[in-house]
Amino acid sequence: MTAARLLNHKLLMLVLAGVCIPAAGAATPEADKFPSKPIRFIAPFVPGGGTDITARAVAAKLTEHWKQQVVVDNRTGAAGSIGVELTAAAAPDGYTICLISASHSVNSATNTKLKYDLTRDLQAISQATSLFYVVYVHPSVPAKSVQELVSYAKANPGKLNFGSSGTGGLQHFAGEMFNYLGKVKMVHVPYKGGAAAIADALAGNIQVGFGTLLSSRGHYKAGRLRPLAVSTLKRASSAPELPTVAEAGLPGYEVDQWYGIITAAKVPRPIVDKLAAAIAEAVKSPEVAKRFSGEGSTPVGSTPDQFGAHIRSEIAKWRKLAKDAVLVLH
Repeated sequence: MTAARLLNHKLLMLVLAGVCIPAAGAATPEADKFPSKPIRFIAPFVPGGGTDITARAVAAKLTEHWKQQVVVDNRTGAAGSIGVELTAAAAPDGYTICLISASHSVNSATNTKLKYDLTRDLQAISQATSLFYVVYVHPSVPAKSVQELVSYAKANPGKLNFGSSGTGGLQHFAGEMFNYLGKVKMVHVPYKGGAAAIADALAGNIQVGFGTLLSSRGHYKAGRLRPLAVSTLKRASSAPELPTVAEAGLPGYEVDQWYGIITAAKVPRPIVDKLAAAIAEAVKSPEVAKRFSGEGSTPVGSTPDQFGAHIRSEIAKWRKLAKDAVLVLH
């Protein structure tokens, strides 16, 4: 008997014996009763930051939806990788989930020392939001557009410094993509967090930065910083007056500081699908969407397959930039 015929024979015997064989993605008793206890929601960065704020907004809606506590657990360290490591090692039952950001895709693309593979040891649940950066300059910089900034940087190589929240993070790569596409050389200055970078930009110690709308709008409204563009491919509804970097002079430029939720690789798909549906409902709820819009975020609520494909494409993009721009980070 061939292997295929033997397999069909065994399946027939199971059916005749009354054994139910669930289809892929079909409901299971575990999924039907999920969640039956509190869910641990790991936020791998410090309280008060964008990751923490997003996690707590989503957790509150999930708690309300399920009438089961979703507890945010801040596990910081190693550029956010500690929290992801804990998620990968957790029991594969869906009761440990983790909020990651686009910086995790950068880290996965460039750091060969990570103890996990983001696409193999974990699985995507849903992208929660999409978030743009505002490209800004100190008023002392004589540039009022992206094209003028590129021209000034070319005429003054090494004179401009750009700040970031740390080496190897998304803000760092936002600046390096600007360097690469604009064929300029602004000097990277890393800080321990985006707030510290903005503080030094206000002081004039660095001249260029990439910050969220929430962290930069008050300063540019007061004239302490000058906004030039947003980092998305399309203009942002929350800042329609600002062009995109791509349309303002650097075609192909796109940086999205997205947030999304993952869990351990072996969590059953029916549970992952149930989590994804609840998360999509949470981020698209009027109160959460309104809160996100004030920060420049757009709710997404994608499927597991969509978010998984997005993670893979982001890793490939940043890996290519690191290679093309000859960036040695670790």
